[in-house]
Amino acid sequence: MTQDLARIRAFVQVFDAGGFSSAARLHGRSKALLSKYVTDLEDYLGVRLMNRTTRKLSLTEAGEAYYREASQLLQQLDDLDATISDQTAEPRGMIRISGPRNFGETTLAPAIFDFLGKHPMVSLDYRLEDRFVDLVEESIDVAIRISTMSDSSLIARKLGDIRHVIYAAPALVLRVGLPERPDDLRGKPCILDTNMPAHTSWRFIEGAQTISVHVGGPARVNSPVASMQAAIAGLGFAMIPAYLAEPLVAEGKLVRVLNDCMTNGPSLMAVYPHRRHLAGKVRALIDHLVDWFEIHPVI
Repeated sequence: MTQDLARIRAFVQVFDAGGFSSAARLHGRSKALLSKYVTDLEDYLGVRLMNRTTRKLSLTEAGEAYYREASQLLQQLDDLDATISDQTAEPRGMIRISGPRNFGETTLAPAIFDFLGKHPMVSLDYRLEDRFVDLVEESIDVAIRISTMSDSSLIARKLGDIRHVIYAAPALVLRVGLPERPDDLRGKPCILDTNMPAHTSWRFIEGAQTISVHVGGPARVNSPVASMQAAIAGLGFAMIPAYLAEPLVAEGKLVRVLNDCMTNGPSLMAVYPHRRHLAGKVRALIDHLVDWFEIHPVI
């Protein structure tokens, strides 16, 4: 088997290099050995793979088909070898991470920097921006997203759940009353976060049913932090991620509304490109994040 792989690899190396002499110099083997390997492979297969002249080397029709499959096979083997070696070694090298700005600054950053502290040979490119990032086009190793998966070309691993709750300033509740049922929000001032799907129709659980309530109000924003600030100012009821608002509940600046009626929110996902073998440093980071959010669940 080893001898067979050596012959296949020699054939691919010779064609990639453009000739026997170039391949010999590039890979530190003798030209005679490479020629013997290619000839042995052709004899074994019973077909000519290469047309050899003093000036030019080209593939036969059979050679083209064999090269296409053989080069992919060798690449997969090389990737597998590198991955196994990577898994057993200390994580090292650059990891490019993308995440949403608000969550990335407040909740994700401690988990990321804890990983960096434990693995001093890892360096970090931590990009926080509120847009859909093309992982392949922008060479991102892993993106942390608050969403449901829709792109089948990506793989995701769940890190936790994100709860959204209705919050309001105590002064607003005194002024307009406390909603006791979801339908009580109709006609009351609400802050609409346009980042949320169906932001004018909030979903609740009432009894055994999921219901939608049409809401409106004095302000539309495209940021959960801005939505929270509007709620603190008493402008309306706002649906805000709990990880942002709960500290302000403890300070008395906000109160929860209809807490027992909230539906399940989106998931916190680690998303990465569909690769046959995941780099060890990236796998180590994702494993760390899974462990971190199990110990430090998102509120």
